Amino acid sequence: MNVAELVRESLREQADQGPPVPGNFADRVLAVRRRRRTRALVGTSLAVVTAAVVGVTVPTIGKDSADKGPRPASELQTDDVIARPGQTPPRDLIAAGGTALAAYSTSEDVEQPDGDAVITRTYRLLDQKTGTYREDPRWSWVDVAPGMRTAVVLERGLPADRIGLLNLITGKVERWLPVQHGVGGVEFSPDGRKLVATTYAENPDRLDKDRPINDGKSERPGPADPSRTGFYVLDVASGKGSWSEVKTKRGGFGMSDLNTRQDFGFSEDGSLVYSGLLRAPNQQYYDFQGRKKSTPPRERHLSWFVDARLSPNGKLAAGDFAGSAKTTATEVLDPLTGKRVAKIPGQQLLAWADDKRLIAWDIAPGTSEYRNRLVLVTVGSKKTVPLSGFRSSKADGVKRWTPIFAKR
Repeated sequence: MNVAELVRESLREQADQGPPVPGNFADRVLAVRRRRRTRALVGTSLAVVTAAVVGVTVPTIGKDSADKGPRPASELQTDDVIARPGQTPPRDLIAAGGTALAAYSTSEDVEQPDGDAVITRTYRLLDQKTGTYREDPRWSWVDVAPGMRTAVVLERGLPADRIGLLNLITGKVERWLPVQHGVGGVEFSPDGRKLVATTYAENPDRLDKDRPINDGKSERPGPADPSRTGFYVLDVASGKGSWSEVKTKRGGFGMSDLNTRQDFGFSEDGSLVYSGLLRAPNQQYYDFQGRKKSTPPRERHLSWFVDARLSPNGKLAAGDFAGSAKTTATEVLDPLTGKRVAKIPGQQLLAWADDKRLIAWDIAPGTSEYRNRLVLVTVGSKKTVPLSGFRSSKADGVKRWTPIFAKR
């Protein structure tokens, strides 16, 4: 059982007997960062059942590629919705609208010789030759570029001293970008032309034996003290860029304003980077030289722990859980005012498929928050389209898979 599960276990009785709580509630209690590509969830057994592939026939969005070489499977499979409701974890490509499941990870706490532990991820990336997800044990960190031809990767043993650009068709690293400050997380800009790499003095996935968590039955290493130092912004084509120092602030009783892992991400237009904070103002934006900047108007009402953020056209914003004892639901907001414009099914909004549809986690009727599956939801509709099988509700000693989405 890892740190997040210790809190989840204490909430399980409430989740089963009372009103359902948001899917990320326990993570917020622990203040463990979970963004669309980086949540370290550990947990449940994954029953792989017979695949039932559902193609929802709507006008296709496939595109012709002018690039030389073979076209990736994510382009060749052009159905508007490609669903695998009988697969958990998925074995074959899942997609909806302009977004696809590019990879997913499982994780476990690996005890270290000194008594600490490290949250260790195992990634399954989409093999663009076959359209299936294949394990690649080389990487401790993965993000996938728009178009899903390239992934950015970090090797085992964070913080890393180089950043890899992995060809998803050949499975080979085409280039390594060396860095002077150790990197613990990295992601692409919305257009795929830049990288923001978050730097740490120590492994941001380390759990500290000297800061233990006790669930009444056993004691486990707890969240380590944050060691984030700053960020790089790098040009993908040239590998050039600069590092900016961002110091970790501390409040009363030595408490930090950051999680142990608190990676930087790009603003929606890619012109700034931002970090979530555990206290007001809850998000802080920076230019590429590390200078603090005001929050862009359309991002003022976004929550850094809600993965989907803004719709592609910028007119809608993904909100938080807004359900009740009998139903799961989430809010869709006007990004300029923060007012609710719609309430849609779903436990947690993960990614926009297009300007009106989102990919979400949703809970199996009559069960706890832990038994959930990927679904497609539409603003203005109560209908859901299953995209994956249900993750198991069991939490001890087994794994839960965490999706990584990209534009296809």
